[in-house]
Amino acid sequence: MIVFDRELIEKCQTNAPRYTSYPTADRFSLDYSREVHLGRLNSLFSGELVHADDNKSKAVNNNDGLVNNTNEAVSLYIHIPFCNTLCLYCACNKIITNDRTNIATYLTYLEKEIELYTQLINNSKKLKVIQLHFGGGSPSWMTIAEVKQIMQVIGKYFDMSIAQEIAMEIDPRHSNSDYIAGLRENGFNRVSIGLQDFDYKVQKTVNRVQSFECCKNILDAAKAFGFSSTNVDLIYGLPFQNLESFSTTIDKVLELAPARIALFNYAHIPSIFMPQSRIKESDLPSSMVKLDILQMSVEKLGRFGYKFIGMDHFALPDDELAVALDDGSLQRNFQGYSTFADTNMLSFGVSSIGFLGNSYYQNVKDLQSYYAMLDKDLLPIMRGIILSQDDLIRKHIISQIMCQYSLTYADIEQKFKLSFSDYFNVELQMLNDLAELGLVEMVSDRFSVTDKGRFLIRNVAVIFDKYIQLSKNSSKSYSKVI
Repeated sequence: MIVFDRELIEKCQTNAPRYTSYPTADRFSLDYSREVHLGRLNSLFSGELVHADDNKSKAVNNNDGLVNNTNEAVSLYIHIPFCNTLCLYCACNKIITNDRTNIATYLTYLEKEIELYTQLINNSKKLKVIQLHFGGGSPSWMTIAEVKQIMQVIGKYFDMSIAQEIAMEIDPRHSNSDYIAGLRENGFNRVSIGLQDFDYKVQKTVNRVQSFECCKNILDAAKAFGFSSTNVDLIYGLPFQNLESFSTTIDKVLELAPARIALFNYAHIPSIFMPQSRIKESDLPSSMVKLDILQMSVEKLGRFGYKFIGMDHFALPDDELAVALDDGSLQRNFQGYSTFADTNMLSFGVSSIGFLGNSYYQNVKDLQSYYAMLDKDLLPIMRGIILSQDDLIRKHIISQIMCQYSLTYADIEQKFKLSFSDYFNVELQMLNDLAELGLVEMVSDRFSVTDKGRFLIRNVAVIFDKYIQLSKNSSKSYSKVI
């Protein structure tokens, strides 16, 4: 059920990470070097470790004594940073350009990075890929010919024969039904469009003007060409939004009927994201109006039949995310809620983040450094982290909370050989406080998040974030949970 308890939400408002990873990316260290990364690549993929034949993870030890989750199949993430216009609200790592030679050059270096990885992995067979995601920036700023070029590169170095999801984030302003047809011809089966809001005044203020018709064209084409899933992103809290105007936007979205909807809260942090300084704070809706908008949106989506997946994600009952929620297989990675998170993720492109066994890594964030390192045949690694045993335990717990909304203590005790009540004595006391508020229900051997507590799932997960709990003020650098 979707239960929107406004009084509880107002009472529990705080800041917390979105937990697309644990530890979160701001905990990554420059001490994680290219040499460390190369060692982990060799350990995971050179055949020294046992791989799972059934694509389910096995826990194995490598030479540093830490636990790795290895899969025969991997996920791939490709970051395309280019956009042709600047959306003022955007917090992504992007490069605004209308010079298409920049894309051509970038794709050349992407192939160089992908080739370098496959050489360094030193595996006699191509790695199988189960999921491929193109993010940005605006990856749809590539032409279909350029999409075909990069897909041929990926097929040259990886085995795509078992890939279940190939997805791209789409800007509908420079896409059409022919573009969607071209994606389908190149193996894509999922698209996500940045819709945000249909109100013209809001669009004009944030420099993102797009019509209902162009969005409808993309989604209709995706359905006509047999895409297995479609998603739209909405943002509430943008300048000049109000309850009436956003209600109209929701009605139009329901007319489009995408399989998934992400309803994000706009985080106004101009000190970090400079383009946001062009948005006047006086034009932003108040916190009460934002709650009005959220409550209205949630209630309309529920009446239409969307299932509440978690935090700010909704899906129709027959979508893979809704099915995964029901059968307990829902997971979470850097692309949000997923059914493929329990795989190693190799990431390519400037600023991209990947996951290898029990380590995260991130590429350099600027093109000049990215190109310079690849010119020297060096992995463009900037930072990363190898998870400690404590990190692994908390990562598993936070994932369970974010995706299954419950935790059985005996499962943790058996998996990690510890006494839950001893190891998490302080956290259990904090959970009792949340239980009194009605966010969780606790019994002797487990706890579960209540229906009304699921909008505040980050409040529950943050209890097990040791980095934040050891530094109480550090949570203020994250966005508000609602």
